[in-house]
Amino acid sequence: MAASLRLGRQGVLFGLKLSHFNKCLWATRPWQEHVRHLFQSPWLLGASPLKVQMPALSPTMEEGNLVKWLKKEGEPVAAGDALCEIETDKAVVTLESNEDGILAKILMEEGSRNVRLGTLIALMVEEGQDWKQVEIPAPDAPAAAPPATQAAAAPVVPAAAPARSPPLKPATSGPLRLSPAARHILDTHGIDPKLAIATGPRGLITKEDVLNLLKTSPAPKATPAMAAPSPVPTRATAPPAPGSRPNIPPLSVPGKPGAPGTFTEVPASNVRRIIAQRLTQSKTTIPHAYASVDCDMAAVMRLRKDLAKEQIKVSVNDFIIKAAAVTLKEMPEVNVTWSGDGPRALDSVHIAIAVATDKGLITPIIKDAADKGVQEISANAKALALKARDGKLLPEEYQGGSFSISNLGMFGISGFSAVINPPQACILAVGTSRAVLRLCEDDQTLSTHQLMTVTLSSDGRLVDDELASRFLDKFRTNLEKPQRMALAC
Repeated sequence: MAASLRLGRQGVLFGLKLSHFNKCLWATRPWQEHVRHLFQSPWLLGASPLKVQMPALSPTMEEGNLVKWLKKEGEPVAAGDALCEIETDKAVVTLESNEDGILAKILMEEGSRNVRLGTLIALMVEEGQDWKQVEIPAPDAPAAAPPATQAAAAPVVPAAAPARSPPLKPATSGPLRLSPAARHILDTHGIDPKLAIATGPRGLITKEDVLNLLKTSPAPKATPAMAAPSPVPTRATAPPAPGSRPNIPPLSVPGKPGAPGTFTEVPASNVRRIIAQRLTQSKTTIPHAYASVDCDMAAVMRLRKDLAKEQIKVSVNDFIIKAAAVTLKEMPEVNVTWSGDGPRALDSVHIAIAVATDKGLITPIIKDAADKGVQEISANAKALALKARDGKLLPEEYQGGSFSISNLGMFGISGFSAVINPPQACILAVGTSRAVLRLCEDDQTLSTHQLMTVTLSSDGRLVDDELASRFLDKFRTNLEKPQRMALAC
């Protein structure tokens, strides 16, 4: 009985002690929560980033140039704010943010060229996070060079050179990416860019990488093809034999006459590169057919003078745009494009006008030109041409045209043939107007006529010669009788 009472008393005391321990444990739980929060906080692990990648700002865009950053690191960004300006294959477009947050890290500096789609250009963090502690994702590992390439590159290194540890980011693996300053220094000194060790983001060779290369090898020399395996000082410094051609011709220096065989490499803009691709595609895949006709511009000239008296200023090109649009509306069989499966009839008439810019030719579009007056067409054409020269065209302002017009008459060109802009079926080349004496059959007298030659380049798969002839005949009628264009609307 005494033993039972003693055990019961010990059990009660043990229960009281256990209850006190639980209270202490609960009291310390906030400290545990702080510890857990500390180890899971962005302060210790780094803020989780919101990735900003190079977007596709046009259907034909494969890479872009980063022109200017409109936000700085640490600045707050709201959805819809302009982040940077990107040069596409057509124009300079402003990239807007899709997220709210803070611009934490700029990975591609201003002036970066040929940035592929999907490349990481910046990082953002959510509001309230420390943008200075943003986690920078590891760059994609460059593909390893094949053994054959490494074996072939081995003899180029002189045998007496000290052994070096292999570079972490060799520039020889994958395509070379050079900053503008690095490219200039390499071209000036005639150094192979494959010798530089890339330390920039995603394998970019920076200016510092090239300067470090110059410190290690300030005067690189080409190894003679017939040199012995062991370098001999007298042979290495001997001048080349007379009449022998150097492996790399010397570069030309600005302001000085270049030696025979030298050249200056001019970097191509994205616009120039896309123009070259599309012209090559057009001339190699589209069977071009050409037809020309002379149009009498006397009626248009008189109408322009009458409108000028009423302070309405329109150009001859505005009448040409109107005449082409009305003719396409009257002949819908010409208002077609070529797709992979065959012809595709278009429901609307959108006229593309060729505008020359410093970066190349671009064709902004006057939409529904057949339903607009000449004065409205003139206002739209002037506004689009100004935006094109400033590089501020939106994608919807130069995509989706059904017919193109290229006018070189203002430069004194009498006539020429233009290249079709795929997938369109036709392009109209317009020359200058000229005074021509013609014999009037009624009274056998000579009179002066203002004639303008236009040449239609047509896709033979869509517009045959007979259809092209009928189109030009109706176009000439509409242009020579401007009042008919107003009735056709």
